[in-house]
Amino acid sequence: AGLVSAREHRAAAVEAAEELGDAGLTARVIGAYDVPANWTRSDDPGQAARVVAAAERTLARLPSDTPPGTRARLLATIALESRGDASPRARAAAAEAERIARGLDDPALLAFALNGVYMQSFERTGLAGRRDLIGAEIVALSGRHGLPTYEVLGYLIRLQSASAVADFTSADRYDAHLHRLAERHDLPLALVFTAWYRALRLAEDPNASLADKEAAYRAAAVPLDSAGMPGLSSGLLPLALLCLRLRHGHPPEPEGADVFGPYAPWVRPVLLLAAGRRTEAAEALRLLPDPPHDLLTEALWTLLARAALALSDHSALQRVRAALLPASGELAGAASGLISLGPVAAVLADIPAAPGS
Repeated sequence: AGLVSAREHRAAAVEAAEELGDAGLTARVIGAYDVPANWTRSDDPGQAARVVAAAERTLARLPSDTPPGTRARLLATIALESRGDASPRARAAAAEAERIARGLDDPALLAFALNGVYMQSFERTGLAGRRDLIGAEIVALSGRHGLPTYEVLGYLIRLQSASAVADFTSADRYDAHLHRLAERHDLPLALVFTAWYRALRLAEDPNASLADKEAAYRAAAVPLDSAGMPGLSSGLLPLALLCLRLRHGHPPEPEGADVFGPYAPWVRPVLLLAAGRRTEAAEALRLLPDPPHDLLTEALWTLLARAALALSDHSALQRVRAALLPASGELAGAASGLISLGPVAAVLADIPAAPGS
């Protein structure tokens, strides 16, 4: 409820500040919302777009003697609120915010700018290593300067990045740090992510039963439902359960694609194939766009690959190969720290070479 209320008040405050025509005041209002952000799908895309537009207008109206830190906060806001689209403008804003922040003696500003850099580190697959470096710097910076919420962000980025490459020894260590920080500083939302991480750990245990794995995910989803993060929660549990069934060689549950929320387009061909509706599955696959540039992009590309393999759609398979090749050393989906569809290398091995290659 606190997150939802903060977002609503923020939007109202930004609109009110703009109406006054004071660019400096508007910049301060926009930049004051520096809540660390990890998930790469916006909770309110419409509101995020409005904040980005207001930040761009404000940047254009600021006088030349505006403090550089003010500009950096606006640029970092653009990078953060443009999550998932990998636009050149958002990446450029992140880079400029970082450049400015590194020249100032303001650790909180640098942490905020690095958060923007992280959010724009998804222009292609296989970038877990780059994100781990960002997370490590945020952890070190936050530890030195007493920024516990950013320290949580840094450890969460590191946990996700380690999970992506199946380094669960390191990920377990980061999980332990997150629990200590959450308890010490009363940050319960961090425990939502760690509960899902522990479900992922069980999901990757070859000795655990499918029933136990499904129970772990269902338990992890309970606090998520009331966490005020719809960008994270929408469709996530059905996606996690689908991934489990596919990994165990079981058909999907007979349910409609609508329960998968934003993941429905990439799930639909798999569901149609399971129902024996090959013609519809082929048409759905033909119309399928590239997945968003976010923490689950490798998982969604892998779902696309499963459908394309079943349909012998060579054009789609070559599209998958090009997208997933940089992530050949990762687990599909595990960069989220939440779910996994197994090694990307196994997916690539199943894709036949393009004719003439």
